[in-house]
Amino acid sequence: MPRLVLLGLWMLGCSLTAHAADWPQFLGPQRDNTTQEVVEPWAGELKPVWKKPVGEAHSSPVVVNGIVYAFYQPKGQNADTLAAFDAKTGERKWDKSYERAEIKLLFGNGPRATPAVANGHVYTYGSTGILACWKAATGEIVWKVEALKDFKASNLFFGTSASPLVHDGKVIVLVGGKGAGLVAFDTTTGKVAWQATDDPASYASPVILNQQIVALTGANLRGLSPSGHPLWEVPFKDKLNESSTTPILAGGWIIASSVTAGSIAVQVMEGDGSFTAKKAWENKDLTCYFSTPVAVGDYLYMINGAATLTNPSITLRCVEIKSGKVMWEKKNVGRYHAAILRCGPPGKERLLMLDDNGHLTLFAPSEKEYKELAKSKVCGPTWAHPALVEGRLYLRDDHELMCFELKR
Repeated sequence: MPRLVLLGLWMLGCSLTAHAADWPQFLGPQRDNTTQEVVEPWAGELKPVWKKPVGEAHSSPVVVNGIVYAFYQPKGQNADTLAAFDAKTGERKWDKSYERAEIKLLFGNGPRATPAVANGHVYTYGSTGILACWKAATGEIVWKVEALKDFKASNLFFGTSASPLVHDGKVIVLVGGKGAGLVAFDTTTGKVAWQATDDPASYASPVILNQQIVALTGANLRGLSPSGHPLWEVPFKDKLNESSTTPILAGGWIIASSVTAGSIAVQVMEGDGSFTAKKAWENKDLTCYFSTPVAVGDYLYMINGAATLTNPSITLRCVEIKSGKVMWEKKNVGRYHAAILRCGPPGKERLLMLDDNGHLTLFAPSEKEYKELAKSKVCGPTWAHPALVEGRLYLRDDHELMCFELKR
């Protein structure tokens, strides 16, 4: 008899070596928008503790060992820059760059993917498909590979965007070449450790769930073993090839979303040494552009919107996990994107939302109604995800990296 694989988040074997108070990768310590830190409602407008100018990017800041890392395109240069800042003071420790080919994209030419910090190194994936390993202490480049060029893969319309995943001595990225849908590189040398599938790339970042690599590619939601062996797949293709949300675990199911195909819940079964996967539900109205949903108890909180250049608008929704049913919605919370963080221990959760108009909102999870607790304008337009470390929120907009004190 097949048995349901309870897909709990599994990070113990992951080679990220950050402290509990760090934010070492895209979407945080567990790569799922969550933190145990408690955020209380604030009064009035929040003021930055510090802010520093940075170049163009949608890449999010990460924080490890008291250092904030920002990845961006320096003004007037065809290059990618990694910079390190003191988390307390904002003092710039160093910045280092490599040159790259010129690229012209809608919505900016800077990096989209967020760095991952592991074992004293920072791994970045630029918008032209360059994967690089830098020394975290100095910014010295240890190795660099042109993944798209090496695997004869075409770049995406908006540029390479999926954030690198570090796991078991490998850094895993979506490439999209023939036989190289996903590729794992040795973290020490940059040499190819394995490559798998013919799937085209997407903008969605891979994640580790239950000792499996789970990725939303340009064609499928799929699971692979840590050695790159494909285990299961469910076809899920966005009409515009714009799948951008990271798969998450909710209620024992994997939730995946895209901007045209809506959202699905997938049940993965294991039996006789093999895996099968099937849709538990599908809701085509739950269209997510690139905001990854979060789960609290039996409910999802997600940002839905449509792919449009005319009067874009997004809606915050509470969705029942077991059915995909919408419990309530709040319209016009932003234009294209809002990042949501689940803060606090079980039973005491609150949700922190940074929308792309620069408003930071704290609200209480509830299946009955939207309950706003605090709101403040904190920055200019932004698509980057914030990082919360020891009561301080680190975020960036089109021009500046900044820090806000949320602990009272």
